[in-house]
Amino acid sequence: MRSSGSDRVLVIMAKAPRPGEVKTRLTSSLSPEAVTAFYCCLLDDTLALARSLKLKLGDVEVAIMCPASDVNELAQLAGAQLANNEASVVAQQGEGLAAGLTSVFAHFAENHQRRTIAFNSDSPHLPRSVLEDAFETLAAHDVVVGPTHDGGYYLVGAKASHPTLFASDGLGTSSALERLLSRAQALELSVGFAAPFYDIDVADDLTRLAAELRLAPARAPRTAAWLKEWDSTAH
Repeated sequence: MRSSGSDRVLVIMAKAPRPGEVKTRLTSSLSPEAVTAFYCCLLDDTLALARSLKLKLGDVEVAIMCPASDVNELAQLAGAQLANNEASVVAQQGEGLAAGLTSVFAHFAENHQRRTIAFNSDSPHLPRSVLEDAFETLAAHDVVVGPTHDGGYYLVGAKASHPTLFASDGLGTSSALERLLSRAQALELSVGFAAPFYDIDVADDLTRLAAELRLAPARAPRTAAWLKEWDSTAH
């Protein structure tokens, strides 16, 4: 059920924090249990970021999109926000990230022409201004996308449902952005861009994020505290 009549929707793409199922590329540097604990911190701070955007702009609906099997677990993690009607948890149709993204726009944007933006659950370090600018960009374009430095994207938004925009091939690879832009061109959709950013996928990303949050821990306090402890034991 939609919780508001807002014309802007911010959706966090998430999974339940189970060992071996989230941030799997970090397991070469961290134990599965440590990865899970870290992911919980990322998700909590990303929810706080979304909430801060809602508080500033006023008319932004916040939701989590996840596999159907993860709804109850994520609802518990986001309990306070759900209790205050600050967020909702929605089950995607189908398996995998492509199905999840397709579900976002089918659920929130189809027949409504609402500016709907989906972004990664590991993005607490993203400046709030990037999300604000993405909504502004989407006002003038059919699609907005936030590129990552590895050829993927951390954010994508649209004002309508385009089921063929997210084919299952290529997501999570270095050609993901290229393929998305190719499909948008085939659909004759105009594309605007959010600022490039980086994902938290490998140990080097942890080091970079730890350095950033040492200077500004308030941006993502739970993640900053976890990384401070990790940094002290890893080096």
